[in-house]
Amino acid sequence: MKAFKQVNKEFKKELFDYLGIFVGANLTALALVWFLIPNKIAAGGVSGLATIVYYLWGWPVGLVMLIVNIPLLLACLRIFGPKFGIKTFLGTILLSLAVEYWGGIVHPLTLDPLLASLYGGVLTGIGMGLTFKCHGTTGGTDLAAQLLNHFTQLTIGQGLFLFDGIVIGLAGIIFRSAELMLYALIAVAASGKIIDGVIEGFSYSKGAFIISDHSEKIAQRILEEMNRGVTGLAGRGIYSGKSREVLLCIIGRTEETRLKQLVREEDPRAFVIISNVHEVLGEGFKE
Repeated sequence: MKAFKQVNKEFKKELFDYLGIFVGANLTALALVWFLIPNKIAAGGVSGLATIVYYLWGWPVGLVMLIVNIPLLLACLRIFGPKFGIKTFLGTILLSLAVEYWGGIVHPLTLDPLLASLYGGVLTGIGMGLTFKCHGTTGGTDLAAQLLNHFTQLTIGQGLFLFDGIVIGLAGIIFRSAELMLYALIAVAASGKIIDGVIEGFSYSKGAFIISDHSEKIAQRILEEMNRGVTGLAGRGIYSGKSREVLLCIIGRTEETRLKQLVREEDPRAFVIISNVHEVLGEGFKE
């Protein structure tokens, strides 16, 4: 019975992943046909390259994406092996098909390049972020960057920046418009921010490290007055050589002011580090 439940759970997770990749690919395709392609915004990647080819020779965007992606997919499969994953193939093929499908039945929502770059970037970020979150990709420069990382010392992030920069620069030269390059950069920035938000979560909490000679009193007040857990970490000042306890506490955004006030009351000379933390899982936060 236990084994059956585990299999059922894994099946549901896989089903959810494939559904997420399907939805993500379609949202990304809508971003292209609604906003980016009609406004000549080649926001990097294979889709940007396909947009350039479309305006030069009239070749269908989805077809060009497929033609470019297939060799990249085969190369990645040969180098990285079966672990490369069917979800990458699925996301890549789905995006090309979805671009052609939606391109034949929907019309541009705006011909204002600024609105198109902003909304196109946001919608692209949602679609790609959902695809990444479900362990898939939409191919393109993601694949090229992985290959470049394999053969050179460049990181995947540097590879993506290089390929996207080349496509955006090429679009600016071919379309003879520096403005279109700037709009493309807006779209890339917007999509990158949204991708991070979809993957990491838009909600965040605050993580605090507190270094004080009165750590016991501070920890007790946090437990009693704020009803938050505190973890004591062993620490040592390198300069002073003195050992002291470092408190780690995760709180909600609205509790930051209260925490700083509480620490100040106990030890005005305490050293406090507070930063944003994403995906806080556990008691008192998300499961």
